Amino acid sequence: MSRDRHLFRYMGPFGDRVIARAEGTILTDTEGGTLLDFTSGQMCATLGHNHPRVREAIERVLREGATHLFSAMLSPEVIGLADDLAAMLPPELSKAMFLSTGAESNEAALRMARTATGGHEIVALDRSWHGQTGGAQAHTYNGGREGAGPAAPGAFMLPSPNCFRCPIRHCRDACDMTCLEVGMEMVDRQSTGAPAAVIAEPVQSSAGIIVPPEGYFVRLKRMCEERGMLLILDEAQTAFGRLGADFAFREAGVTPDILTLSKTLGGGLPLSATVTGPGIEAACAERGFLHITSHVSDPLPAAAGRAVLAVLAEEDLIRTARDRGAHLRAGLDVLHQRYEEIGDVRGRGLLLGVELVKDREGRAPADELGLAVTRRCLELGLSMNIRANSRLGAVWRIAPPLTVTEAEIDRGLEILDGAFRECRDRISRG
Repeated sequence: MSRDRHLFRYMGPFGDRVIARAEGTILTDTEGGTLLDFTSGQMCATLGHNHPRVREAIERVLREGATHLFSAMLSPEVIGLADDLAAMLPPELSKAMFLSTGAESNEAALRMARTATGGHEIVALDRSWHGQTGGAQAHTYNGGREGAGPAAPGAFMLPSPNCFRCPIRHCRDACDMTCLEVGMEMVDRQSTGAPAAVIAEPVQSSAGIIVPPEGYFVRLKRMCEERGMLLILDEAQTAFGRLGADFAFREAGVTPDILTLSKTLGGGLPLSATVTGPGIEAACAERGFLHITSHVSDPLPAAAGRAVLAVLAEEDLIRTARDRGAHLRAGLDVLHQRYEEIGDVRGRGLLLGVELVKDREGRAPADELGLAVTRRCLELGLSMNIRANSRLGAVWRIAPPLTVTEAEIDRGLEILDGAFRECRDRISRG
């Protein structure tokens, strides 16, 4: 095919289907086949694909406004988005800059932290995903590190609080945060006395939907304060309703020093934000902070972001995510009871993970089964995402749009059940 002749393979082989149209939760390929999208694209289409309000906002800007401006120029859309976002956040998070991707927002956050503190040492969790640009990739430990050369100096790692696969072989199914205590002790021993920040995801999605225990971020924030470090929370996938809450940090009981937002803000368009407080903003400005990109503060994606926030409020999609998430979780729990190979179901709202094992006692990852079921689901009309690693686990990440219907959830569960049974039986027969 011509796509294989001229396209760079940036994440392995491309899918066989070529998607011609996307609407709501449905993808339609060039042959007329349809797929239920249970990953919201790249976890970005929070309102479903091609939401009418997002489309209208884009069309209005194309007709009446500016799509792109010089970086020092502002538009009503960007000012309005900053106001809308500040109205949702505490005063400690009232200064925003708008960029294009999650990696960019994390790059900006890391630069802010270094500028404000004067340190350079950054700590991240060992299953983290913060992006693939240089600075963000230095603190991304869940993939993409091989062959890229040395990472930034001052990069340290904490064990992720995964009680299903405890990284320090201490807990089983109930994390007591010993991993955090031991991890920070190790960071202290390696530090050269120039701490800047800890960056973390409230729920580690790429890692297989790792949900830290209650009180984890309260303890982590206290540890940061004791060391003069800032806490950066990367809410690329968890903000704006995905977990059944507006922001995960509220449920975690902490306010970060810097908050990064991306995927769930743009409604499918490239839009991200780095948000902090007046004190850090003033310190950075006084010290000559500079972070210019070609599309910082662009009006077009800002208009889409404003539409997303309006729809979330008007359609009460945060409550919907809780309700639909509970419905999906109940269906997955039924499959958990039905199949020994489903070792764990976890997550919150409409961000759920299903971990596959060869048996529940030994918990060896059933990566072959997971890949086979994922492929069969795709053939049957369900698109899911699996993180498969023979050492770290095989986990489906399931994150349909917040606008998904109960009927679509039931159809997805039906496809998954049938594909699982078929593939399990075929593999067991050899």
